Amino acid sequence: MKRAYKMEIKPTLAQKIKIHQTIGISRFIYNFYLAHNKEIYQKEKSFVSGMDFSKWLNNEYIPNNQDKKWIKEVSSKATKQAIMNGEKAFKKFFKGETGFPKFKKKKNKDVKAYFPKNNKTDWTIERHRVKIPTIGWMRLKEYGYIPTNSIIKSGTVSQKADRYFVSILVEEDIKSNDKLYSCGIGIDLGIKDTAICSNGIKFKNINKTSKVKKIERKLKRQQRKLSRKYESFKIRNKNNKEGATRQNIQKQVVKVQKIHQRLYNIRNDYNNKIVSELVKIKPVFITIEDLAISNMIKNKHLSKAIQKQKLYDLRNKLISKSHQNNIEIRQVSRWYPSSKLCNKCGSVKKDLKLSDRVYNCKCGYSFDRDANASYNLRDAKEYKII
Repeated sequence: MKRAYKMEIKPTLAQKIKIHQTIGISRFIYNFYLAHNKEIYQKEKSFVSGMDFSKWLNNEYIPNNQDKKWIKEVSSKATKQAIMNGEKAFKKFFKGETGFPKFKKKKNKDVKAYFPKNNKTDWTIERHRVKIPTIGWMRLKEYGYIPTNSIIKSGTVSQKADRYFVSILVEEDIKSNDKLYSCGIGIDLGIKDTAICSNGIKFKNINKTSKVKKIERKLKRQQRKLSRKYESFKIRNKNNKEGATRQNIQKQVVKVQKIHQRLYNIRNDYNNKIVSELVKIKPVFITIEDLAISNMIKNKHLSKAIQKQKLYDLRNKLISKSHQNNIEIRQVSRWYPSSKLCNKCGSVKKDLKLSDRVYNCKCGYSFDRDANASYNLRDAKEYKII
């Protein structure tokens, strides 16, 4: 079974230059492919595949443009992977799964450098280091995380807030305990609390803790500081006066990125702990709702809170971890009235409002709204196994 690992690395100065070069060229090729396809479509109403664009780039464009020879300074497979990523984005757009592909920006650091396995010695893993193709040995910040006898299929290197990470895909045997201890559970994902389980376990919203709120306040201050530097830079260029420089702005950008990364790490770690706790129970099945996250975000009053919760990420991790441990994942329809349905008599309370935190039924049943929803998910008869 294939498994992905991601960890932080400590590259040397020369290795950083090589990583930046590969990421920069990959970003340029990706954007060039989008722009070229956009231009071709406006003229001929046709679409250029990734393979055809790669042939045209290497056989016609680069040989006829001497100022573009620097594209060949990195691995050809890295540039080809960037083209394939662009083609994948276009195909998703044509299928209606996503919007029109957007150009990659340097400041977002959302491009990864792909390093292929060209020979047997590439992507060799040891306890404290990993050998990356064309770069060489690179030290890991976490020792013994990946089994040294693992077979690495491919890998990428990315940069985030002045930190460098390696992501590798490994072929390994994942051993799991097939013995199931408890009965099935239903999980209601929400905003007030992240997850409410039918067995009584409740996971609070980490975004309401003082630690996260303190970091968010710090983020606001640093973002205002960055905004003032941009304004100072504009005035300086206009009036030829001293003020904020590009170097100072870049330093402030890195500060903001580091705070964003810290918040991401806290929320991601919390989701991992939630999934781990649920899997440890070893239920026969787990029932969840088919949440339309993209539609929920359209609510301007709740969009920010929903994005902070990372519900889609939590759902995907729960499904993946459950499959590894042979736990059945059941998914009910998004139209299933889990919150409005009485778990005792089965009647539906159509006038239930979002502000009603306690479910009160005519039959005398009174219980917490989210807990009642988790009971209904556990007892659902119509579901889809995913």
